[in-house]
Amino acid sequence: MMLLLLAGGFVAYWWAQGRLERSQDGPIRAAANRYGVEPALIKAIVWRESHFNPEARGRAHEIGLMQLQEEPAQEWADAEHLQVFVHEHCFDPGTNTLAGTWYLRKLLRRYALTDDPLPYALADYNAGRGNVLKWNQGAAATNSAAFARQIGFPGTRDYVRSVLRRYAHYQPLLHPHTPETQTREGERPREP
Repeated sequence: MMLLLLAGGFVAYWWAQGRLERSQDGPIRAAANRYGVEPALIKAIVWRESHFNPEARGRAHEIGLMQLQEEPAQEWADAEHLQVFVHEHCFDPGTNTLAGTWYLRKLLRRYALTDDPLPYALADYNAGRGNVLKWNQGAAATNSAAFARQIGFPGTRDYVRSVLRRYAHYQPLLHPHTPETQTREGERPREP
């Protein structure tokens, strides 16, 4: 009987976790479509930053799903020509994922001349540009493996690794749905 209760508890926990992980798929997909960033990457960052809690608060005044600080959130609002914007709007999952994805796209473009901009952008997202500039010296300026080894903060190194692992986990589960790639049952995908 005890084994049955334990198995039931495990199944209930597994179901609740899966439901929680899917709880923000709508805003994540909307942001992905708007800014051309893979939904699996956005979801991996949301997982690491807030574990899908839109009310999450960080020690450095970052808020919401993607744990946005006021400055990058305001940059997004300015770029989108929003007349009325306050940082607290980032508690809304839709606003937060739009602002966070816009900022992530900006970081990915910043490191576009590297062999893989992801580790650089994630380190920047977590520790800031100033630290990335310290770590991307020599071969690490364009070689992402060398860069990852030079990340000077163990917490940032762990952040980059864990987001990349979760991104790989989500990729087969959360395909981007864009008009160019969506198909009906039995249809071949159209080339973008």
